[in-house]
Amino acid sequence: MTASVRFDNLTLGYDRHPAVHHLDGTVAAGALLAIVGPNGAGKSTLLKGIVGLLRPLQGRIVLDGFRAGDIAYLPQINGIDRGFPIGVYDFVAMGLWRRVGALGRIGRRERTRIAAAIGDVGLTGFEQRPIGTLSGGQMQRVLFARVALQDAPLILLDEPFMAIDEKTVADLLALIQDWHREGRTVLAVLHDLELVRGHFPETLILAREPVAWGPTREILADQEHLDRARAMMEAWDETAAICPREVA
Repeated sequence: MTASVRFDNLTLGYDRHPAVHHLDGTVAAGALLAIVGPNGAGKSTLLKGIVGLLRPLQGRIVLDGFRAGDIAYLPQINGIDRGFPIGVYDFVAMGLWRRVGALGRIGRRERTRIAAAIGDVGLTGFEQRPIGTLSGGQMQRVLFARVALQDAPLILLDEPFMAIDEKTVADLLALIQDWHREGRTVLAVLHDLELVRGHFPETLILAREPVAWGPTREILADQEHLDRARAMMEAWDETAAICPREVA
């Protein structure tokens, strides 16, 4: 199971307005990479480009060793419609769609895998609970169970620890570490720099443009990198206020 991602002069955006500019570099197979930066820096946009929800305005994204359909993508929790009438079991089972199809048969083996994924996130007994009744932490556990069921070589996590309790953060971090040990490539958009320092060996700082990329112990030890990212975003914000049609 190997999955690497290469960015060649990549620019992504919306309605032809760039949100990520001129990104070059390679996420090596088996990497555990944190993507950090100020709000509006293009972090979520980058994940959407990798998963294929956005097409490059310039340059390209090269997937090596896998196809776009082999990506497990966990969006921000506030992007999930929790009013949809579906229970925990059926929601997690959606992680099998790539293998069995939307109308595919779920047999004994698949049911065992679904139960194991729910158990691994500590939600055994919640199978019939509607997702709309779950707490934020419980819902994030459900999302992780669905990702685990996809058994993907590349996993993209967008703010996976937003507004959840410390116990849930610790449990989900343990799952991410398990995926990393299995050789999966994991990219996570994060804001908590202490968490990044403690658990993610590699970091990319974005501020619409790449600011720094490399070993976390070096990248986050240099305050200049973080100051530069903030200054770049402030410059973008000022430009947007003056010429709103020129900046996304």
